[in-house]
Amino acid sequence: FELHYQPCVDVGQGRVTGMEALLRWRRDGRLVPPGEFIPVAEDSGLIVPIGEWVLQTAAERLAAWRRAGLAVERIAVNVPTIHFERESLLSTLRAAMHVHRLAPRSLELELTETCMVRDFERTLPRIEALIGAGATLAIDDFGTGYSSLAYLTRLPIDKLKVDRAFVNQLGASRQGGAVCRAIVALGQSLGVQVLAEGVETVEQAGALLALGCRSMQGFLFSRPV
Repeated sequence: FELHYQPCVDVGQGRVTGMEALLRWRRDGRLVPPGEFIPVAEDSGLIVPIGEWVLQTAAERLAAWRRAGLAVERIAVNVPTIHFERESLLSTLRAAMHVHRLAPRSLELELTETCMVRDFERTLPRIEALIGAGATLAIDDFGTGYSSLAYLTRLPIDKLKVDRAFVNQLGASRQGGAVCRAIVALGQSLGVQVLAEGVETVEQAGALLALGCRSMQGFLFSRPV
């Protein structure tokens, strides 16, 4: 396994604000698509030790970048539902923060809507414990899963990530623009950052800026490297 990193860019300020760590598997000299090996890892339970390795490795990389003088604010890591439900996630997070001497809010955990609200009253204390250990939380692929505004107002999240499916529809359909506009407005009203994923063209970036979304990531800025 190896991690590739894709920058998160504040287009309004013209600077890189963070990185997202993306898991890759190189087998027999070629990269196996995540869509092929992630489901197998989840079904077998191997996604938990893999997830722990990803979190530790990402923390180590962020600390190394900072020692080299790179002003990377934070690094984001995707957390599968099965890993989120394990107590080991909290202990791994605490250890990574401590060993690499990372300040609070240096690590961002990306969770899905369904993962967060499936058993909300049981989930909320776990989320609060992760924040207490120094992480920030983002809802990944927002709008594609179980969206509940009632739960959203109670979740101590820092960021909403607009799914690439909606970004791809910008300029191509009225519905795509309407969904992006609604998510940006929702984030602004809740006081949380909105980041658009999968931005590939200047036209998409311009449309997002016009909607008030300045934070983006995608091939327009860099492929994962």
